[in-house]
Amino acid sequence: MSNSISIIPLSNLLFALIPVGVVIYILYKWSLDYKHSVYAMFRMVMQLLLIGYLLTFIFDTDSSLLVVGILIFMVIASSWISLRTVSNKPKELFLFAFISIGLGGGITLFFITQAVVDLPTWYEPRYLIPLAGMTFANSLTGLSLAAERFEAEVKRGENYERARKIAFKASLIPVVNSLLAVGVVALPGMMTGQILSGISPLIAVRYQIMVMCMIFGSSGISTALFLVLIKTKMNNFTNQDV
Repeated sequence: MSNSISIIPLSNLLFALIPVGVVIYILYKWSLDYKHSVYAMFRMVMQLLLIGYLLTFIFDTDSSLLVVGILIFMVIASSWISLRTVSNKPKELFLFAFISIGLGGGITLFFITQAVVDLPTWYEPRYLIPLAGMTFANSLTGLSLAAERFEAEVKRGENYERARKIAFKASLIPVVNSLLAVGVVALPGMMTGQILSGISPLIAVRYQIMVMCMIFGSSGISTALFLVLIKTKMNNFTNQDV
C-alpha cells in the first residue's frame, strides 16, 4: 500500500463547490435564507485556509506555554458558542460552560493524550491540538443541545430533575448515533484520512475507537457538569423565580 496521499489541485477542489451550489440554489428557489449559507461557506474556507497556515507554525513550536494558551482559547471559544441556543445568557452561565467544557473535555483529553497515545512530550502540538479540537467541539455540541432543551423543558413547567434528564438524553443523541453508525454507515474523517495516507486499516481502527470514546466521554461529562451547575440559575431560564 502506498504511504503517500494524493495532493488535491486547487482547480479540482472547485468541483466540490458544485453540490454546494445546488443546495444554495434550492434555498434561493424556496425563498429561504441562502445568504447565510453562502456566508457560512465563505467563512469556512477562510477559516480553514487561515488555520492551515497557523497549524504549520504551531506544529513546529516547542513552547508548552503557547500550546496551553491555545487550549485555553479553545475552551473560551467553545463556552461562548455553546450558549448560542440559550435566550438568557448571564455571566454565570458562561462561567458554568467554561468550567464544564474545561473539566469535562480536559479530563478526557488528559487520559487520551497521556495514557492512550504515546506522545514524545506531554504537549506535543501535532497530536494535542487536533485531539483537543475534537474533544472541545463535541463538548460544545452536547452542552449547546442540553442548554436549549433544558430551557425549553423548564419553560414548559417541568421540574429541574425531569428537565435535566430530558436535556442530558437529548444532548447524547448525535454522539450515540455516531457510535451506532460508525463502521456500518460511515467511515469517520480521521479514519478515512489515515487510510488514504497509507496507514493500515487495522491501525486506523484503533485510533478511531480512541476518538469515539473520547467524544462520548467529553460530551457526556461536560454536559452533565453544566446541567448540575445551572440548577442554581433556573430562574434565568424562566424569567421568574422557581
